[in-house]
Amino acid sequence: MSLDFSGFSKRSHLDEEDYYVSPEGYIVFTEKYHLKRGHCCKSGCKHCPYGYDFKTGTIKGKTKEEGN
Repeated sequence: MSLDFSGFSKRSHLDEEDYYVSPEGYIVFTEKYHLKRGHCCKSGCKHCPYGYDFKTGTIKGKTKEEGN
């Protein structure tokens, strides 16, 4: 099965530095994207700058914008 994400950023209004496609074919949002978004979605994202711990459901610390 071949997944085509060639038009993903155009449809989603994302810059190329906002995400990448993992070797497994998943779209992975970067830390820069999360900071632009402005809040934690509490989904356990790989590059979460807010310190969210998916296992405990808590946010550990401040964002990097706030001086972590």
